[in-house]
Amino acid sequence: MPSKQELPILCRPTVALGLEGSANKLGVGIIRHFPRPATKTDARPPAQILANIRHTYITPPGEGFLPRDTAKHHRSFVVELVKDALKTSGLTPDDIDCVCFTQGPGMGAPLQSVAIAARTISMMWDKPLVGVNHCIGHIEMGREITGANNPVVLYVSGGNTQVIAYSHRRYRIFGETLDIAVGNCLDRFARTLQIPNDPSPGFNIEVLAKKGKHYVELPYTVKGMDVSMSGILAYIDGVANDIFNGNPRYAEDGEIITNEDLCFSLQETIFAMLVEITERAMAHVGSQQVLIVGGVGCNERLQEMMGIMARDRGGAVYATDERFCIDNGIMIAHAGLLAYETGFRTSLKDSVCTQRFRTDEVFIAWRDD
Repeated sequence: MPSKQELPILCRPTVALGLEGSANKLGVGIIRHFPRPATKTDARPPAQILANIRHTYITPPGEGFLPRDTAKHHRSFVVELVKDALKTSGLTPDDIDCVCFTQGPGMGAPLQSVAIAARTISMMWDKPLVGVNHCIGHIEMGREITGANNPVVLYVSGGNTQVIAYSHRRYRIFGETLDIAVGNCLDRFARTLQIPNDPSPGFNIEVLAKKGKHYVELPYTVKGMDVSMSGILAYIDGVANDIFNGNPRYAEDGEIITNEDLCFSLQETIFAMLVEITERAMAHVGSQQVLIVGGVGCNERLQEMMGIMARDRGGAVYATDERFCIDNGIMIAHAGLLAYETGFRTSLKDSVCTQRFRTDEVFIAWRDD
């Protein structure tokens, strides 16, 4: 009987180890793909998630995470997480077909620390290396988990805000932020309010927003298919600072504007902007599906607002829970394995990380044209 290594890739299950560390989340995942069916009319069997381990670098309230400190965190925990992932999966290094890692975009020092770990594992285990675009990892994991076929994708996270649709072997960017990402906007306002970073500042803003009762009018900045959030943040920071300095703002009913009201207002404004440009992309490409990916995609209010819009168009919204929308290693393993199965490999010479790795730079060989 032929060994695993002697069988063609498409005739046997394949397994990938994925390492993610583009920001403050360090993730290690292991995934198994099963052989594709002989005919294109049959769907590929669902992937099997064998391990999805994550460790987050959390800073004190009012502070962000610096690249050097985040990289130190990743270096300190990556070996432990790889061991935990192997133990959880019940596999050994011999069972792994390839080692996948986030090559960008992201923060330079954290990216490099995880890339070094991936290169080391690749050489120690004698396994091929596969560099993965972080954004493509989110999209392909979202498609795998939700079953969305060919959706318009809203990718929202701490470092990225993009509206994307697939066409001719590329994920094309229809619109994006002109300055800061939606997650960065929320995180920075959390620092203004001294909101804890555990489990995440965006989640804690969401909790406060659910208690808000009064809407504070904020700048609404949509420019064609793009959005701008730096001015919104500057404006609401000014309102918050006025309140902190003893100059309260009042709602129409005479009640004092609270932190909860500010969180509610910020969410309602920027999410409405995102819904608008997503709907415009849906109309352009004729899609009835919206897939929300990225850490901010966990936000229930964003999902609710997007769902209202999609249903009005006779469509549906797809989203994942925090296991998959927040940065994780399994999405890198999955996207990397998709590329690996098409013959893609990353040499050591080409494994340099790039902080500005555009979503539309990646050739999507595993999808039909």
